Amino acid sequence: MEYFDRIAERYDSWYRTKTGSYVDRTEKRLVFSLLRKKSGKALDLGCGTGNYTLELARRGFEVVGIDASSKMVEMARKKGANCKVGDAYSIPFPDESFDLVMSITMFEFIHDPEKVLGEIHRVLKPGGEVIIGTMNGRSAWFLFKRLKSLFVETAYRYARFYTPSELESLLIKAGFVEVKSAGVIFFPSWWPFLNLAEKVDVRCWERCKKLAAFIAVRGIKKEG
Repeated sequence: MEYFDRIAERYDSWYRTKTGSYVDRTEKRLVFSLLRKKSGKALDLGCGTGNYTLELARRGFEVVGIDASSKMVEMARKKGANCKVGDAYSIPFPDESFDLVMSITMFEFIHDPEKVLGEIHRVLKPGGEVIIGTMNGRSAWFLFKRLKSLFVETAYRYARFYTPSELESLLIKAGFVEVKSAGVIFFPSWWPFLNLAEKVDVRCWERCKKLAAFIAVRGIKKEG
């Protein structure tokens, strides 16, 4: 977590750039379009500096975030987010604690996704929902970022990326049902025409997900 402690302020400030703002609102549009639940107890797993923790709270959820980076958590708390340091491999909550577990851009940085999904399944209530968002390993954006990381240290140097079908398969194997995925952001980060990019995002989020830079998958924990 040393790397993420070092970049906490830079990571947080990126959301205030023109590209960062576009990416954030586009990813949120996708994530919350997949989400069925409108309220309840939510866990933001890998909460970073509290971006989704705060958004979930604004939308009426009773939410707590956990992250392995103490610096990220410190910044989240300063913004008013209910976050604490915690381990995704051993989530510090009892069985069936949450109606929703959301994890955005964390799965790229874990080495045992099956174990983490087992923990997510454990802390979800029957009928509870999980949404996981990651970068797509087959996208043009990913290829550009991966190439850049060969010359400049970025988070992508330490990441493992997934395709939509790989994420779906992981959730199904973990026991989730009604699994669905979608994707957005079809142009590399230096693309200047963001209005055009957003129009493509709105039209192509489902049928072109294999080409998207950001993918999200939803699953439901079976009841009974």
